[in-house]
Amino acid sequence: MKNRLVFVDLLRGWATIVMIEVHVFNAFLISGFKESQWFGILNYINGLVAPSFLFVAGFVFVISSDRKLGEFRTYGKAFWRQLSRILLIWVIGYALHLPFFSLTRTLNESSAAQWLSFSQSDILHCIAIGMLTVFLGRIFIRSDTVYQWFLIVVGSVAVLVAPFIWETDFYSILPAMLAGYLDGKSHSLFPLFPWLGFLIFGAVSAFAFKTARGFGHDKKYFIRLSIIGAVLLVLGSVLVELPSQLTGVSVAARANPLFFTSRLGIIFLMLTACWLYAERRKTERSFVLDVSKESLLVYTLHLVVIYSEYWNGKSLDHWYGGTLSVGQCIIVTLGLTMAMIIVARVWSRIKKTSMPWARYISYATGILLLLFFIVRKS
Repeated sequence: MKNRLVFVDLLRGWATIVMIEVHVFNAFLISGFKESQWFGILNYINGLVAPSFLFVAGFVFVISSDRKLGEFRTYGKAFWRQLSRILLIWVIGYALHLPFFSLTRTLNESSAAQWLSFSQSDILHCIAIGMLTVFLGRIFIRSDTVYQWFLIVVGSVAVLVAPFIWETDFYSILPAMLAGYLDGKSHSLFPLFPWLGFLIFGAVSAFAFKTARGFGHDKKYFIRLSIIGAVLLVLGSVLVELPSQLTGVSVAARANPLFFTSRLGIIFLMLTACWLYAERRKTERSFVLDVSKESLLVYTLHLVVIYSEYWNGKSLDHWYGGTLSVGQCIIVTLGLTMAMIIVARVWSRIKKTSMPWARYISYATGILLLLFFIVRKS
């Protein structure tokens, strides 16, 4: 853990764990419970998961890229590893939305609705685009100051243009694969505007942290971050109705820049809380950190468990969707979370013991899944 920022890992780890609860409750909870007041509160908390993931992705990239800049800019091994990781995230994002885990069935049996679902932008697509943006910017912009202004401008634009474009039917003017990244009105849960802003401002926050740490001012950084977070939360909450008074803009909550502002403020406060916890407890090992280190694996695997059609051609969501009580959903959440913790720990152990073997297993698994997808007929 010495080379990792534990407070960032804690935020990502808890976001991953809460994400499991999000998908279990959304998939299996009896719909009548979703009208309850308590579910509205739960839904608000759950809505912080995706912004946290995006923010951490941007934060971690800036911190980890410093020692790799030379290889990035000379297209060395680090460049290709980073590019391949971005591509992997992108591919997984699309793979999770395949209509069928069969090339033949996907090409011949997919409905228009299934193709629209395949083309939508989800959290992994947004992370991939965001990572590619900050990655290429870091390569071609040599000045740290100019790069930071580049990030601030890109992040601000991503947030501020959202209410002006959310009412546009991009599927009528662009190919579906491109429209999915811009459409927030109907199909995509995480269009680039404004969700890209969380990742970009995560990168901006990391630059400020690097500067503070260089002077040994970690505590001052988090005091300021918490103050800024509280201000953003209050302003975003109090003024949230302001954009609706403008004409020609979307009134959708997720397109509202002040919706973004309040969520960013909460993330600042949560990151500060994680730092305080890590400083007080001197945390080096925990199940939260285990999950955090393998967050992409946990994200992918738990969705496969819930939504993949591996049980008589149907998914668990198909068989039990909307049928479980609150207590049953809690039990399923705990059981699935424990299973993911075990998987994360085992895989982390394999990587720590022998990284070459971990790579062989990863490559073999990927190749076998691809071959199975190609040759499978049913």
